[in-house]
Amino acid sequence: MPEFTITIMRIISVNLNGIRSATNKGFFEWLAKQDADVICLQELKAQEQDMTELMLAPHGYHGYFHYAEKKGYSGVGIYSRVKPKEVVVGLGIPKFDAEGRYIRADFDGYSVVSLYLPSGSSGEERQAVKFEFMAAFMPHMQELIAAGREVVICGDWNIAHREIDLKNWRGNKKNSGFLPEERAWLTQLFDEVGWVDTFRKLYPESEAYTWWSNRGQAWAKDVGWRIDYQIATPCLAARALSASIYKQERFSDHAPLITDYRD
Repeated sequence: MPEFTITIMRIISVNLNGIRSATNKGFFEWLAKQDADVICLQELKAQEQDMTELMLAPHGYHGYFHYAEKKGYSGVGIYSRVKPKEVVVGLGIPKFDAEGRYIRADFDGYSVVSLYLPSGSSGEERQAVKFEFMAAFMPHMQELIAAGREVVICGDWNIAHREIDLKNWRGNKKNSGFLPEERAWLTQLFDEVGWVDTFRKLYPESEAYTWWSNRGQAWAKDVGWRIDYQIATPCLAARALSASIYKQERFSDHAPLITDYRD
């Protein structure tokens, strides 16, 4: 009998909470062992002049970035083995593009986006910005899926969708990241627009988290939130074979989300 091998495309999404800090914690040594095809980064907290050669293009990868105008703030990036056909930096909305929150790489047959959706946890003003971003981003998501292209949007969405997605859901009903309006927005994205939460599709009942507060002993007690997602168009989501959250080492307050797709 002939042997059949399945070609795998591995995509990693990780909020670094500062690429320089993550570098010092061994992120690139870990990344070199992961055999990933595309890596989506969020919260670079760096400008171009702060980036070393390793940060700009790890061995074997091309690097693309959307830096925030404000120093030490936000910023997203994509590393890819294959050079993209096109790279789109920003959403074309100046207010949000100044914060470095969106970059898209187009490859043959599919696109990968690195997204850092605003957090509203610092107060009402930032929560209002978050809602404004969500309102502007929904039509973009509708346009992307309507275009018929296979897309996966990787990133820190700063929203836990369901009660299973955070440990202390009862105590967070009125807090940013688990507000009814935020959760309903994700439900609309999945149930009405047609996007798919790949991790939840693979593991419907898994209690797994990607972010832990630095307060208390959240990490030690695994009192976390699942706010990092790979959200894909239906056909691409159907090709997801497995997903894992890497917790053996800590590079930031988030853990890398690794998903393997059938190529």
